[in-house]
Amino acid sequence: MGRDQAAEISASGVTVDVGDATVRYLLYGLLPSWFVPGVADWWMHRRTRIEETAGTKESLIHSLMMAEVGLPIALTLRYEVNPLLLSAQLGATAAHEATALWDVRTAVDSDREVKPVEQHIHSFLESLPFAALASLMCLHADQVKSLLRGGHGDPDAWRLVPRRRSLSGGYLAGVGVAIGACVLLPYGEELLRCVRARRRDKKRVTSDEARFRAMEGR
Repeated sequence: MGRDQAAEISASGVTVDVGDATVRYLLYGLLPSWFVPGVADWWMHRRTRIEETAGTKESLIHSLMMAEVGLPIALTLRYEVNPLLLSAQLGATAAHEATALWDVRTAVDSDREVKPVEQHIHSFLESLPFAALASLMCLHADQVKSLLRGGHGDPDAWRLVPRRRSLSGGYLAGVGVAIGACVLLPYGEELLRCVRARRRDKKRVTSDEARFRAMEGR
């Protein structure tokens, strides 16, 4: 069945460059789709009043997770995929998964309600790094083999090499704007909201303690 289908596609004269199609999928499909669940997750945190439960701690964990995703993306957009970059991507993906578990545990321990919709959003945020990494490894199978050999025989294996075909300035600018609008702005607002709530709570406790001491002194 598979051979018959392959023969039929070949006979139709329609050919697809799998490499180009995968690159387009990564640049214009998977990467932009990352921003949608990210904003949705921020909205769920806001609806469940994160500043009154897990507060600053969970918000900082979110910032850490953004960095674990953002750094390998930035490197991949600027440099060639090689054993060094693959190692960074693998390490960041593993760290992101561990941090995601820490994030959920922190939310649950704080009694913040993690609704089923938010859990479903998390499933997208956790699976997208694996999808991106798997696609890159398929595109650069030679570099995966080089990594497994420890980069032996490749003088550029363990250094950052600028991309031979740079991405357009317009595309990079668009990604930068999207990151600012969909990541830095909402999650910066979340952290600021949590910090302010924490300060208000401290002032309230200090005021209550002072009032209690004044009553004792009477």
